[in-house]
Amino acid sequence: MPEHAALGYTLTARILHWVTAALVLTMIPIGIVMANADFGQAQDTLYHLHRSIGAVLLPIVLIRLIYRMRHPVPPLPADIPVIQQLAAHVTHWALYALLIVQPLLGWIATSAYRAPIQVFWLFELPPIWPVDQPFSEKIFVAHRLLGIAIVLLLCAHIGAALFHHFVRKDRVLMRMVGG
Repeated sequence: MPEHAALGYTLTARILHWVTAALVLTMIPIGIVMANADFGQAQDTLYHLHRSIGAVLLPIVLIRLIYRMRHPVPPLPADIPVIQQLAAHVTHWALYALLIVQPLLGWIATSAYRAPIQVFWLFELPPIWPVDQPFSEKIFVAHRLLGIAIVLLLCAHIGAALFHHFVRKDRVLMRMVGG
């Protein structure tokens, strides 16, 4: 096995990755349920949880991005075709971009709707957009569409990791699991 194939991610990178993954994988079903079912007063709790996770996710993804720019990722094995390396690169950067834009769109849309953004019932984020409910509705549509794009990218990302582990039997997945 080439020497670089054994390299793993740093502990900090792994923690930031798995915290991000846990938050995103929690937020997606909450978002789907709250947008498609009526749970009465429990609906407000779902919205507050969704907004709270988004408020926490944004700074975590920004920290991840800064960390990644200062700490290059371990290279992929040299025998991976260039097109697959490019796909991995594009998928990762698209996830970073969407995980930054998505909570900002949610914050803008919620601000324009003028619903409160309570972060785990501890404090409230200020609105960052003037009241404009028609605009809010349009931004929420974009927010939903980006949510679908994130789900699709996550499926590609997870599928590729599982492909590396179970089909190629290389260390690509294990670099993020155990370093």
